[in-house]
Amino acid sequence: MSTMELNTAVLKKMALHFVGSKNNLDPLLIADKETPLEEGAREVLESGFLARFKNVPEHYAFHHESSLQYNEVYNYCRGIFENADDFVALSGQIARHLYNASTHPRVKGGELYVTLFEGLPIESRMHKAIGLFKTESKAFFLDARQEQQELSLQLREGVELARIDKGCLIINREADAGFDVLLYDNQNRGEEALYWKEGFLAVQPQRDEFHHTAQFLTLTKQFITEQLESEHGVTKQGQVELLHKSIGYFKEKESFDIDEFQQEVFGEDEGVIESFRNFGSRYTEQNDYDIAAQFDIAHDAVKKQARIFKSVLKLDRNFHIYIHGRTDLIEKGVDLDGRKYYKIYYQEEA
Repeated sequence: MSTMELNTAVLKKMALHFVGSKNNLDPLLIADKETPLEEGAREVLESGFLARFKNVPEHYAFHHESSLQYNEVYNYCRGIFENADDFVALSGQIARHLYNASTHPRVKGGELYVTLFEGLPIESRMHKAIGLFKTESKAFFLDARQEQQELSLQLREGVELARIDKGCLIINREADAGFDVLLYDNQNRGEEALYWKEGFLAVQPQRDEFHHTAQFLTLTKQFITEQLESEHGVTKQGQVELLHKSIGYFKEKESFDIDEFQQEVFGEDEGVIESFRNFGSRYTEQNDYDIAAQFDIAHDAVKKQARIFKSVLKLDRNFHIYIHGRTDLIEKGVDLDGRKYYKIYYQEEA
């Protein structure tokens, strides 16, 4: 995926709306004009709005099951890109659509900032981008000011730019494929989090190297932890070793080849390889994912997925053994009384 220099983008327009929770009968307040931007505030907002996207590796695109033309946010953004004079009116339509999507009882009301940026360089071309930011959580701040020879102190309530709850950046490229979309959401768990990504934006991951890497690692982990024990009698210790080999392959390689991966992880066991292929076929049907035989490995995705590839032996409720390698130094057995045990060999205690 192409790299972007976000610090060169210029904030050209902004409209501020209030989008309450429709379920709680909160109000919807739609602005009828742009929000004025002072020069000092403009620079702070440019940095604050865009900073979070520097660490968002996964790219999305708008979609609709029938046709992209039925995706509302996609159409409103396309209208803004084609005619910036319609910015205020179309930003209001975006706010109204968000309000209609805010039906979950736990969805909080908040301000919606609709912004238009220019000067985003990607592959030697300058692009426009639309930013959508919603603030739901506020904090108290102390405002100390010097007046003549005295200091005054006031308690104010506001939003910390570094902690905006939800953000989305729609870049004006690949328009016919649903644009290039980045997003984040601090509330990323539970049904109430789905309204931003699915109910409001209706985006899906782009089929790029990040997507292929993340999906294949997820598939592999599910196969090793859910299928191998029941179908091939692979022990927990054996599963740990296979997880370690799998993530190790992706950490060491720059490109992926499915035949090479299967040989390095599962060896010459054709039964396990055939089982893996069958599991992959079922996974693709259930998750709308086509397994690519070769692709470039996205190491950002590997780093993210490595957290769920932790090699852990969980023994009753008393012990968790974290294994980083050398499973040959672990022995499993049963004593004369029928109690199960693991024997661990090591050279020195850290």
